[in-house]
Amino acid sequence: MHRRTLLAGALTAPAAAAVTGCTNGGSAADGSRGGRTTITYALWDQLQVAGTKKVIEAFEAEHPDIAVEIHVTPFSSYWTTLKTAMRGGSAPDVFWMNAVNLQLYAAGGVLQPLDEFIERDGFDMGVHPDELLRMYTYKGTRYAMPKDFDTIGLWYNKELFDKKGIEYPDESWTWDTVRDAAAELTDRRRGVHGIAAEMSKQYTYYNTIAQAGGYVIRDGRSGFGDPRTIEGLRFWTDLIDKGHSPSQSAMTDTRGRQLYLSEKVAMNYDLSSMASQMYAAPAIKDHGSVAVLPKGRERATTIHGLAAAISGKSRNTEAAWKFARFLGSRKAALIQAEAGVTISSYRGTQDAWVKSMPEFDLQVFIDMLDYAVPYPSSKRTAVWENLQPQLLGRPFSGKGGIEDASRTLARQMDLALEQEK
Repeated sequence: MHRRTLLAGALTAPAAAAVTGCTNGGSAADGSRGGRTTITYALWDQLQVAGTKKVIEAFEAEHPDIAVEIHVTPFSSYWTTLKTAMRGGSAPDVFWMNAVNLQLYAAGGVLQPLDEFIERDGFDMGVHPDELLRMYTYKGTRYAMPKDFDTIGLWYNKELFDKKGIEYPDESWTWDTVRDAAAELTDRRRGVHGIAAEMSKQYTYYNTIAQAGGYVIRDGRSGFGDPRTIEGLRFWTDLIDKGHSPSQSAMTDTRGRQLYLSEKVAMNYDLSSMASQMYAAPAIKDHGSVAVLPKGRERATTIHGLAAAISGKSRNTEAAWKFARFLGSRKAALIQAEAGVTISSYRGTQDAWVKSMPEFDLQVFIDMLDYAVPYPSSKRTAVWENLQPQLLGRPFSGKGGIEDASRTLARQMDLALEQEK
């Protein structure tokens, strides 16, 4: 969900044929093996492999005629590997998809539309958050099955708060509370900053843009020229300008998360899926915690989540659908939640994840669903997202000019969006 790479050349394959009369197949060429149909499932997160294996075991127990092989590729090369496989006709049957790439892949005709299967089997997609369903729908057609979601929380170090006599963050906090606390918590003598104002789309400024009443993209146009969008960006650059956060140049090699884990920043905005990493750090497990995001003009948190897509060229489409359907089921969600790595998107199954790390108040990530804002995307999201570090890097390094930089970004982003039409 971060540092994504656009694979513009990947999607020149012919459009997938419509789904009609799909079967599991039965020959070795179809992926069958000893009477069983073997399908491949590609993902990028090694931390989720153990839980995924348990999901597969449960699926294969229900479908003894289908075997599932996991293919793990690091995120840094995942999309390039997928592109190469699609060109060579060896794409995995089922694979992880994110919102950044969904529209591009769907428009390229390399994803299997799911509506026919969903309607045929009467699968209730309403068990997943509406925001995720919208992310994985393109021109009215559903192309992927949601499996999990992330929201963003305010992680904080209770020990650093206690030393300054500052009350812990809670739902009453606003931007002003954050600013005041960051100032008090900054201790230059000890090399500690109050907060990490990292130039990170999903973790930081996409949230405050929405909280300010601004927007990233709307109706095919950029929102970076909007005064409220700029206000959401300025929240972070002001913290850097005042010395209450390291500058972006100081966080190039050591990210905000690492600074928080090493107790060099007292507060950090970060993903729900990072809870297991926080839990594995003894100091943070002992005196770290998390709260809902502070309120700006309004409440908001960015929501994103992974989904399972089916290759439009799969020769085992029916088996692939059965597995994708299972990934979106309550049984798979409970197995995933108990693994404690990420929040299952199936309604009512998140409690196991919340209880998996009792030292943290993980319920806050679930509570924020009420005002979650979908991760912004278009057909070629990464083209205009790649403009952001180029144009926002200077003001996020404490050199001022966030207003002009944001307006310039808006103009260049609009040009990129115009190319999508």
